Amino acid sequence: MKITLVYDILRSMSCMKQFVLMFVCHIFLAVSFLLADSDNGFTIIVGKDAGDAGCVMVAHNEDAAGKNLYADVQIIPPAAHIRGAVVALKKNPVIPQVTMTLGFLRMQIPGIDSSDSYVNREGVVITSNACKSREDRPEFTGNGIDLLLIRLMAERASSAREAVEIAGRLVEIYGYYASGRSFAIADAKEAWHLQIVSGKHWVAQRVPDDQVAVVANCYTIETVNLKDKNNFLGSEDLVDYAVKRRWYQPDRDGPFNFSRVYSTLDNWDNRKNILRRWRAFNLITNKKNKLDYPIPFAFPVSKKSITLFALFRVLRDHYEDTEYDLTDNYKKGSPNSTTNRTICTDTTRYSFIAELRIGFPREIANRIWVAFRRPDSNAYSPWYDFMPVLPDGYAVESAGATLKSYSQQSPPPVTLTPDYAYWHYAKLSELVDRDYKVYIKPVTKEWDNFEDYALKSLKKMEKEFDYLLKTDKRVAEKIITNYIHRLEYRKWFLAIQLTQQLEKK
Repeated sequence: MKITLVYDILRSMSCMKQFVLMFVCHIFLAVSFLLADSDNGFTIIVGKDAGDAGCVMVAHNEDAAGKNLYADVQIIPPAAHIRGAVVALKKNPVIPQVTMTLGFLRMQIPGIDSSDSYVNREGVVITSNACKSREDRPEFTGNGIDLLLIRLMAERASSAREAVEIAGRLVEIYGYYASGRSFAIADAKEAWHLQIVSGKHWVAQRVPDDQVAVVANCYTIETVNLKDKNNFLGSEDLVDYAVKRRWYQPDRDGPFNFSRVYSTLDNWDNRKNILRRWRAFNLITNKKNKLDYPIPFAFPVSKKSITLFALFRVLRDHYEDTEYDLTDNYKKGSPNSTTNRTICTDTTRYSFIAELRIGFPREIANRIWVAFRRPDSNAYSPWYDFMPVLPDGYAVESAGATLKSYSQQSPPPVTLTPDYAYWHYAKLSELVDRDYKVYIKPVTKEWDNFEDYALKSLKKMEKEFDYLLKTDKRVAEKIITNYIHRLEYRKWFLAIQLTQQLEKK
C-alpha cells in the first residue's frame, strides 16, 4: 500500500471503517500464513546418477501437529470430463477442467490442508513443504489458488517438467494464496524443486542428475538463470519485482539469491530448517561439517553412492551421536520431542521413498516404500503406484469422497479403530516413546529384518513379475497386487506382535 493512499484514506473519516477493515484483513492473512507455514515437512531428491539403483528417488516425511491425526491413502482412477466442465476450488470459484484427468495414488492427513503427496499413473511424484515468503501485498485473481494446486498437477502432468509448467501458469493466472511453498516434483528422467511465493511469483530449478537436493521448510533456490530453460523456469520479472519492492539492490547485495531475497528473515535463517538440512547433508555425504557450513541448493555425491537404506536412515534421524541430540543417546527420554526439531519427530504422520525406475515394465517401474506414523518405530514396505486396489484397512476416506472434495478443506479426521492398520502403527510409536532407550532396540531389530527381507524377496519376485506381465498382463497385475498386499499385512501383523511384547514389559 502506497503512503499517499494511506494519507487519502485517513483524510476522509467516512473511509476510516474501510481502512480498519483492510488493516484487520492484513493481520488475519499474516496470522494465517504463520499458522499454515509451520515446520511440517522434509524432502530429499536424489538425481538418477547419484543413487545406487540408477534412478531418481524422492524421500519425504510429512508432519502435522494435533491430536488423533493419521495418514489416509486412496487410489483414484483416471476420469473423463465433458467439454466446458470446471473445477470448483476452495477459494477461487472455478477454473476450466481438462477433458481427461490422470489416475493417482494419494497420501494425505485428513483435516490438514496441503498434507497430500501424489504418484500419478504417468509416474510423476509430487510432494511439498510449507515456506514463509516476505510477500505482504500479494496479487490475486479472484481469491487465488492454494491447496489444490498440487492435485491439479498430479491430475494433468505427464512429466515433472509439465507439472512445473502447469503450476507456473496457474500461479500466474490466479496467484498463490498461502505465504509460500516448495514442491518436489520428479519423474524417471528428471526432478525439480518448484518454489512459490504468495501472489504470482515462482521459480523452479532442476536437480542435476549426479546431485542431491535437501529441503526443510524454507526456500533453497539461490542463483537463478531463466535463460537456461533446461534447468530453470519461473516468473520473468522475479528480479525486477524484488528491486521494485526494495528487497534486492544489485549494487548493495551482489548476485541475486532467490532464497535470501524472497524469504522472511526468520525463515531463511531458521535453526529448525538449518539443523535438518545440515544433518541430511552430513549423513548423505558422510562428512562432519559444522552447523555453519553453507548447504547449497544441490550437492554432488560419489557416483551411485546413495542407497535406499541410506535414505531410510536419514528420514529416521534425531541427530544421534552429535551435540544436537538432546537426549544423550536416549538416556533423557524420547528424541522425538526435544527443543531441537529433528527430521523424524513426534508429529511425523507418514513417510515415503519413491524409486522412479527406467528399464522395468510400467506396472512395476515405480516403487514407493511407505511407512506410517513415525518411521523410527515403524517399517517401510514397498508399493507399486499402478495397483488397482489398496489392502483392506488402509483407506479411510472413500475414493468418491476424495473426488468430491475439490472445493472443500481436507475432510476432518474420524476416530480410528483397530480395524485400520494406521491405528496399530500409531500405538506402536506411542509405546516406544514411553521408554525409548529400551523399546527402540527390539523394534528396530524387527523392522530391519522385515525391510531386508522385503527388498531381497522383491528383487527375486520382480523377475517373475516381468515374465508374467509379458505372458498375461491381467493375471500378472492380480498376482503383483496380492504379493504387495501380503507384505503389507505381514507388516501390520508384526506391528501387533511388537505392541503386545512392549505392553508386557
